[in-house]
Amino acid sequence: MTKLSVGLIGVGKMGWPMAANLVRAGFSVIPWDSDAAVRERFAREFGTPNPASIGDLAGASVIVTMLPTGAIVRQALTEGGAASLAETLAPGSVVVDMSSSEPIGTQALGDVLARRGVVLIDAPVSGGVARAIDGSLAIMIGSNDDAAVQRAEPVLKAMGQRLFRTGALGSGHAMKALNNLVSATQFGVVSEALIIGRRFGLDPAVMVEIMNASTGRSFATEIPIKQHVLTGTFNTGFALGLMTKDVKIASELADNIGVPSPIGHLVHDLLARAGAEIGPQSDHTKAFTCWEQWAKADHH
Repeated sequence: MTKLSVGLIGVGKMGWPMAANLVRAGFSVIPWDSDAAVRERFAREFGTPNPASIGDLAGASVIVTMLPTGAIVRQALTEGGAASLAETLAPGSVVVDMSSSEPIGTQALGDVLARRGVVLIDAPVSGGVARAIDGSLAIMIGSNDDAAVQRAEPVLKAMGQRLFRTGALGSGHAMKALNNLVSATQFGVVSEALIIGRRFGLDPAVMVEIMNASTGRSFATEIPIKQHVLTGTFNTGFALGLMTKDVKIASELADNIGVPSPIGHLVHDLLARAGAEIGPQSDHTKAFTCWEQWAKADHH
């Protein structure tokens, strides 16, 4: 049992079970969330400190961030000038950004923290809420400092089962966005196939069964489509706005390095249009209902 102290910023749908697994693994966890009620509830349930301000995390050896965007990560670490975590963390501390952030922004934040002797690692995750709960997330690790990765590894192993070293700082965030580009594209094209098939008279449930026994099989056919679209539950726990953001990160990365990304831009536009109709907080699988409505409207 180790008593390494870990500050975790962002105790949300993913952050809560991840912080809970850190407590169970024997780490001394200091949880921070902008919602005081969430902090209070976590502290009560797990017997952790309930910090009065984010500055109370400055004594932690490792800081983990699990926040909606890279901009919010930067704000959490740098807000407050001289009193900010970026200025008050001890030299040699490690910050692990497990959010889905923009790779170029991550590199810039790494430079800011490095000036204080603090190392930034990007370590975004895949696997959703279910794998956050059972501690079996896939974690993609980007860093310019192998020793810092080694120090953070026990913390990461408490939350994830498969740790992948992707390269330099920012590479983990690039990989995460590109993975979600593939995932979102699968979801979009399977949805399109089901809408076409149903119009022709095919049963979507039979279609999915056949795809899962054939070359069309993918994560989309096995989980979001089969378990959430066909059942009408639309409750994967992953918001449409977050999926849209990740696809945007991937297509903007392509633009920044001069690589065409026609499919990425198209998938982003389809998700963004759906989000404008049903709201970015809707489950990402609910985009299917929009696309189905548009098909009906085009038909009439």
